[in-house]
Amino acid sequence: MVNASQSTASAANRTGAIRIAGVRKAFPPADTAPDDPPLVVLDNINLEFGGGEFISLIGPSGCGKSTLLRLIAGLALPDSGTLSLDGEVIRAPGYERGLVFQDPTLFPWKTIYENIAFGLRARGIYKEEKQHIPQFFRLVGLTGFEKAYPHHLSGGMAQRASLARALVNKPKALLLDEPLGALDAFTRMNMQDEILKIWETQGMTAVMVTHDVDEAVYMADRIVVMSARPAKIEQVIAVEMGRPRLRSAPDFLALRAKILQILHFAGNRQES
Repeated sequence: MVNASQSTASAANRTGAIRIAGVRKAFPPADTAPDDPPLVVLDNINLEFGGGEFISLIGPSGCGKSTLLRLIAGLALPDSGTLSLDGEVIRAPGYERGLVFQDPTLFPWKTIYENIAFGLRARGIYKEEKQHIPQFFRLVGLTGFEKAYPHHLSGGMAQRASLARALVNKPKALLLDEPLGALDAFTRMNMQDEILKIWETQGMTAVMVTHDVDEAVYMADRIVVMSARPAKIEQVIAVEMGRPRLRSAPDFLALRAKILQILHFAGNRQES
């Protein structure tokens, strides 16, 4: 089994290192209340993720977890501070950061093959890379569904297709915005194992937003616990357990209880 501290140490030598320095993000007031102050979502966020780490972001609903992930993805820009991947400042979306949402967001008029190949076509490298596409079908367990359409797939299978679409670009970082939140409990646990297998095989950094404490403890090397809005970092917890993890083990349950206690106080933070 792999010890979490060993995993973190080896991650320092890999690509995919993410640095978040002094990041602040606020949203303007609604049109119906133009005199209200801006809504501060993130306030002076400072984090560093080593290449190859699996990070979970957890916190109260609406605290800014998904906003932070969108900033890492380059879908939005911070009001102040910087985010970087391997020393390169993030200013826009890029293929080196693959993003998977809670909903599969597949193109319904395209086959699963065309959905997965879409990023390669958009980058103009489809001809050079198309021979590698079958390996990503195998990786996510969708071989045989190349000619199917999204409406032919179950929720779990559609999410596998979304993962393959992100992975086909061989990203340095895989960003997961509650990708399993819409699945039933059995499918969700199965997909947790599948994502971990893909992460271990591909060696990229993974950053996952989740509301599920058990999911965070089961999957992550480190768990970033965020406060209520405006979000600050309450604690960064190293998960000192090897893999695979037993959900009923005393150390698993103890860490779960610790995080729930932190979240109870984090959720009571007063907005400034």
